Formats: sequence, C-alpha cells, structure tokens
Amino acid sequence: MELLWFLVVGLLLVFAQGILLGVPALKRISYQREFAKKQCYAGDELEMVEKISNEKRLPVPWLRLEAMMPASFIFHTGAELGISRGDIYQNHQSLFSLKPYTRITRKHFFTCQHRGVYQLETVTMTGGDLLGVYSHAKKQPVSVQITVFPALLADHEMPTSYEVWQGELEVSRWIVEDPFLILGVREYGASDPMNRIHWSASARTGQLQVYKQGYSSDPQTLIIFNIQESSDMWSVVTKPGMAERGLSYAATAVNDAVSRGLKTGFMHNAYALGSNSLVRIDADYGVLHAEYIMQAMAEVQLKCLIPMEQVLMDEADRQLDSGERQDYLLITPFVSPGMEEQLNRLRFGGNKVSIVYLDSDPEYKEAGR
Repeated sequence: MELLWFLVVGLLLVFAQGILLGVPALKRISYQREFAKKQCYAGDELEMVEKISNEKRLPVPWLRLEAMMPASFIFHTGAELGISRGDIYQNHQSLFSLKPYTRITRKHFFTCQHRGVYQLETVTMTGGDLLGVYSHAKKQPVSVQITVFPALLADHEMPTSYEVWQGELEVSRWIVEDPFLILGVREYGASDPMNRIHWSASARTGQLQVYKQGYSSDPQTLIIFNIQESSDMWSVVTKPGMAERGLSYAATAVNDAVSRGLKTGFMHNAYALGSNSLVRIDADYGVLHAEYIMQAMAEVQLKCLIPMEQVLMDEADRQLDSGERQDYLLITPFVSPGMEEQLNRLRFGGNKVSIVYLDSDPEYKEAGR
C-alpha cells in the first residue's frame, strides 16, 4: 500500500512539474540573432550574436534552438553548438537553460566561404520541463539577408593580361587635375593650397583633409564578364570554380579602378537573382557605386541568359548610336569568331578592348576561390 501511494505521489509530482515548468516554457521568451556585418567578401570572417531572454518568474529547464544555415558558412564553434552539415544547408542546434529573468548572449564566429546572397528566415525554439513530460515548439522569424561579394585577389593572383590593361589605363589619363570634378577627400599634402582643405572632414577625422579631384580626361571603363564556358554552352555552368574565379577578377578590377578614382561599370550575360533581364551598370565614380556593382556580382547565378556574341553585338550598336568612348575589359574563357567580329566593331568605333582569359585550373575547380 505504501509503495502504491509512493508511486501515485511520484506521478503527481512528475505531472505537476510538467504543468508548472513545461506548459509555460516558451511564454515570455524572446530571441534575437544579429550579425556584425550584413555584407562581406568571400573568405571574410563574420560574427553572429544570439541573445535569448527569459522574462518570467519561472525557470526554463531546457531550451533548444534550431536553425538552417548555408553550408558555405564555416563556423569556428565550441561544444555548445551542434552542427549537422549537408551539401547545401547545415542544421544548427544550440541548447540553453534559463533562470528566471535571465538573458544569455552567445557569440559565434564563421567564415563566408562562397559568394552569394543568403536569406536566413526562421529559428525553431523547443522548450520543456525537467523530465520531458511536456514540450512545445514554435518558429521565431529572424529574417536577415547576408550578401557575400566575390573574393578580392592580390596582385600576384591576377593574370599578366590584367596587369597590362591596368598599366595602359593609367597612362591614358591626363596628369592635369580638374578643379570642377570632386571625387571625395584625401589627406593633406605639403603642396596642397589652403583653399582645397575640407574643414568638415578634417574636424571629423582629426587630420587635415583636402578635396580629392579627378583628372581633365579620365578613361571610362566597362568590365564585361562572360559566364559561358564555350560558344555552344546554353544552360547551367559545369565549371563553377572557373566562373567564380572570373567574378573575382571582375571584383578586383572594379575595386582597383574605383580606388584610383576612375569611372567604372559592369555587365554580364548570366541570370541575376530574381531577374530575367540583362544586367548592365553604367560607369560612374565612388565607393557607393562600387558596392552597387559588388551587389550585382553577388547576385549572379551560374546559368547563361544571353550568348556573349549577342551581348557584344548589342553593345557595339549602342556605342555606335551614343558615340561614347570606353575602355572595355572582357573576362572570358574563350573568344569565338562571332565575338571577335563584335569586338572589332567596338575597336573601330574608337574604343579600347582588352581581354583577360579564364582557364579551368584544377586549383579553382571548387566553387569560390
């Protein structure tokens, strides 16, 4: 009889703690997920901060958070974060135990391995009592978009043909500065006159800053990236590493040109994220314009939209109608006879055309770098 009462009391206690701790486990629980940056380059390290709060009088014996993350985010994590990795996504599980009126903050560092636009939508929270009698789960919206630009390459990683284009571009500028063309600010030099000092920027930085002026004649560059691997390709890329390498060439060229104060544009013949239209960004100055181009590069999908021969034909027609002169840099694995014909049309129109060839070097067969 005593054993029976002991069992009855024990069961009542089990169910009581389940009702007391398990039923309200997810009530007044708040969760936040923040990133130190939402834009970066492939290969950069980011910080993810998780903040979870228990805003009630009762403790939460256990709380599990589950989130799907891109497989290209390589986490440098400890035992508190369980990861099940797949080819495209990885499942993350974090386990917490919360006292009453407690907030826990955890930081996770990870490397963005590959270029792309990543949408992180929800986190699933599951909580319950000590013995697992009652447990509840709910989805918590934490919509965040992480944009990863193509990796920037060092000078020694760029091909010789790019270095030749770089040098020719620099010597094509006039040395005389244009007093009406303001590109930004730079540090004060010994030969700078007093009327060039930018006083607001100087006060903000604590050092003398002067207006950075452009040149009387600046070359206008348009960087064209060809996603096609061969002239008869018409679908999804089969060598993603080569395509990613080409985008890194393009990103490095844009970054270098903008840092020199040159007008730079970008065009490609691939599908773009959420669009079936050809992407052509006119040449312009500035860091914000460069970020706009990098965003377009991050959105490139590895699938051909229009053959490059057609793109070059349309560009040659446009140049003929507008009469503008540009310096073209074509990044491509090949040049077909039809493409060469259109490139010659651009050359005959007074434009300079340079070509950087891609190859399928085994070192870059994996997507990314």
